[in-house]
Amino acid sequence: MSEERPVRWLSETEDAAWRNYIVATLRLRQRLHRELVEQHNVTLTDYEVLVCIEAAGNRLRMSDLATVLGSTKSRLSHQIGRMEIAGAVHRVRDPEDKRGVVAELTDAGKALLEQAAPKHVEGVREHLIDLLTPEEQAVIGQAFSRVLEHLTELES
Repeated sequence: MSEERPVRWLSETEDAAWRNYIVATLRLRQRLHRELVEQHNVTLTDYEVLVCIEAAGNRLRMSDLATVLGSTKSRLSHQIGRMEIAGAVHRVRDPEDKRGVVAELTDAGKALLEQAAPKHVEGVREHLIDLLTPEEQAVIGQAFSRVLEHLTELES
């Protein structure tokens, strides 16, 4: 039987950092989502899919896309299905591995991304980047790079 370790409760400062991060992240994503939907009729989640596929050369294996987005394969499959109906992407068999499926951007998906990207970047700037000093931006980038690396190692 293993020994139980005592709980390391959060200090007041740690608790404030955690809670502010959670609430601010949620509200930031909600704001960015609302702006994209109102101006371009695209959800933030769909926009993120388009960005990931475009960054990979306009085609990305579904399993890799799920990993990059931190999504389940099932959830991503439903999302891609909706995006296919809208004409933004389509799925094809992976030419290198016939068992795999690749999501590809359509011309309509590329056009949507080009139209929505300026609004999204404007929102990211207005609601996050421009509120931080360059030093704070660097610290946040380094901190979350470490968090991402840790979480990626746990999943390996």
